Amino acid sequence: MRKIESQMIAALHANKNWSNSNTQVVFEGDEKNTSTVYLHGNKIAELDEDSLTVFDGGWESNTTKSRLNVLINEFCNGLTDGIFQKAYVWYVRDNNVTTTWTGSYRFA
Repeated sequence: MRKIESQMIAALHANKNWSNSNTQVVFEGDEKNTSTVYLHGNKIAELDEDSLTVFDGGWESNTTKSRLNVLINEFCNGLTDGIFQKAYVWYVRDNNVTTTWTGSYRFA
């Protein structure tokens, strides 16, 4: 895990606003304690008490995929859940069930 990703995870656990380089966490403080993660100003994740929803922000890049997998590993089950790429196509795995990536996915 990259240092910036560790800092991002720490901010999410602390329910704090945080920004470093190209990554930003905004804590909403609503009834579900929602935090939103941005990469280069594009929303790539929304975390609340019940779920993690991930987005590609319009960019299926290695950096986006890395940030999303760090979030999935921390807040979901990293052994059965994740995002991967095969032959330039993104896929999402949830509880060992693989489907084609559609730009967003909600882990509940």
